[in-house]
Amino acid sequence: MQDESGKAPPGSPVVAAANTAQNSVHLNGHTVSQNGHNPTAAPAAQSQLECRPSSPAPTPTAVIPREQWGGKYEFLLSCIGYCVGLGNVWRFPYLCYRNGGGVFLIPYFIMLFVTGVPLFLMELSLGQYGAAGPITVWKCCPLLKGIGIGMLCVSTLVCLYYNVIIAWTFYYLGSSFQSPLPWSCDAIANAALCGNGTTGNNSTGRALSPTEIFWNERVLGVVHSEGLHNPGPVRWQLALCLLAAWIIIFLCMLKGIRSSGKVVYVTATFPYFVLIVLIIRGATLEGSLQGVAFYLTPDWGRLANAQVWNDAASQIFYSLGIGVGGLLSMASYNKFDNNVIRDTLVITTGNCCTSFFAGFAIFSILGHMAWRKGVPVREVADTGPGLAFVAYPEALALLPGSVFWSIMFFLMLFMLGVDTLFGNMEGITTAVLDEFPQLRGNTLHKSLFLGLLCFCFYLMGLLLVTNGGIYWFTLIDSFSTSFGLIIITLFMCIGISFFYGVNQFCQDIIDMICHCPPWCTKVLLYFKACWVFFTPFLLLFILTYIFIEMYNTSLHYGSYVYPRWGKALGVCMGATCCLQILIWAIVAICKETGTLKDRFQKAIRPLNSWRVNNLNSTGRTEEHVEPERVEAPFTVTLTDMDFTAMTWEA
Repeated sequence: MQDESGKAPPGSPVVAAANTAQNSVHLNGHTVSQNGHNPTAAPAAQSQLECRPSSPAPTPTAVIPREQWGGKYEFLLSCIGYCVGLGNVWRFPYLCYRNGGGVFLIPYFIMLFVTGVPLFLMELSLGQYGAAGPITVWKCCPLLKGIGIGMLCVSTLVCLYYNVIIAWTFYYLGSSFQSPLPWSCDAIANAALCGNGTTGNNSTGRALSPTEIFWNERVLGVVHSEGLHNPGPVRWQLALCLLAAWIIIFLCMLKGIRSSGKVVYVTATFPYFVLIVLIIRGATLEGSLQGVAFYLTPDWGRLANAQVWNDAASQIFYSLGIGVGGLLSMASYNKFDNNVIRDTLVITTGNCCTSFFAGFAIFSILGHMAWRKGVPVREVADTGPGLAFVAYPEALALLPGSVFWSIMFFLMLFMLGVDTLFGNMEGITTAVLDEFPQLRGNTLHKSLFLGLLCFCFYLMGLLLVTNGGIYWFTLIDSFSTSFGLIIITLFMCIGISFFYGVNQFCQDIIDMICHCPPWCTKVLLYFKACWVFFTPFLLLFILTYIFIEMYNTSLHYGSYVYPRWGKALGVCMGATCCLQILIWAIVAICKETGTLKDRFQKAIRPLNSWRVNNLNSTGRTEEHVEPERVEAPFTVTLTDMDFTAMTWEA
């Protein structure tokens, strides 16, 4: 049992016996045992122990190494790509002009720094310190494991409908290679429509424009469906586009962050290139200033409206991707000593600046379209899919070289959607791989799991590419990230602040930042105040407003009003996500013993394996040495000097 150097390996019986002899030194006839027993008082037991054959050394558990980002820029670009999504392009500009123009930036940035940035830092820090996914990371507080399960449910719903947007983008991208564009007035099929000068939307009683006809009839087929109860057949063109989208996601994530971390160098930077080009092109168009003025003209009276503040907060959640598990999962692959505070400030600031500048690219070209048609900008402005697939394509069709601009725009939408989907899929895969670590060590099994996951999402997504799929899309989109997400985030904030301990959490952040500059510790005081007081208060305000609005307003898509059972189904989706917190809290308490109070206190106590996961950097891993197991009574002998020449410390 000796290695090549002639030394016995640690943990062997030889070493155990040597350690026992080395720790048994007698002086003045007194020997003190560590376990409280006097070895001279039990000679029979000692002789029995000496005659007992030594037990074999315990087999160490094989720890499968966890992947890490190839560099800090991969993590930054992945997070920026995850946060900068379609909402920055099709939601923020619309909310800005609807809620008072430039005045909307005041509640927006207040909500950013009071709720967005603190929660963003909390999620990144939790993932980086624990080096675990959304479920396993709650070893820091087993009572709240349901938060991770709830995040998984939200991610599943988001992935289910988000890739349908990419499928629509593929369809438009393929159609953009035609000249003239099939939704433009130059197309032969649209000559009669444009000759009559019929523009606008169906809800106003006027005839549909060519872009709306292309969207509703050729892409969605919604005119052939009566509602949720009658989805109709699957549209094979969209089904093929959806299949291609999931194949691309599968290939990009096949090798985990080693592959997706390289893809983001293109997918996260290309949208910025397109936005800059669109801003420059839009600034040269006639009527563009009219659109920009409509975007930024302040209406100070809107600040007194609660809806403005709720829209600002919801946009922060929608844009930063808080509470879905993607941020937590991506941060878990960081090195332990990564400066998480710096990354938080860079990512959140970059995301919000992107939203602001995207408005110039959108409204400058919409202003030109309004000028060409001789109508106010208000009549051509829209939000959501209506902006991305109706209003903006129609504006692009009016530009010289419309084919080129259309290809660039839909390539940008594709890159924005893929990056966000990477983060959501990473949240799901990381959570499962952490719960079943044997999948990490087997490349084939990991690939099969990812392929099966993508295929299941594809099958479920077929419902959303039927003739009535847009009705189901709107239902899932409206409730998947609604009150359920706010409740999950609220409990995450309360759990870390009061159960795990906000002081301990701040100390964990300082431990990760080895050379913490003075400004970091000062900034942490602000974040501590937000986590304990300001952020939970604002989350409760948002939650109350959502419930009031959900009760008083009906859900609709265009002129179709959702039935009561459809709205109830959406509420069940959101409730299923947040009820995981209660279900798994009950499970955690039932696993403990003692009175209800004792069980609760044990359930909020971190597991012994919690702080083992923070050995995520190379230097710290080398310093980690497992203690040797000694198979004999360990004794310590005290001398007179121990009692007379030293001052004992409490």
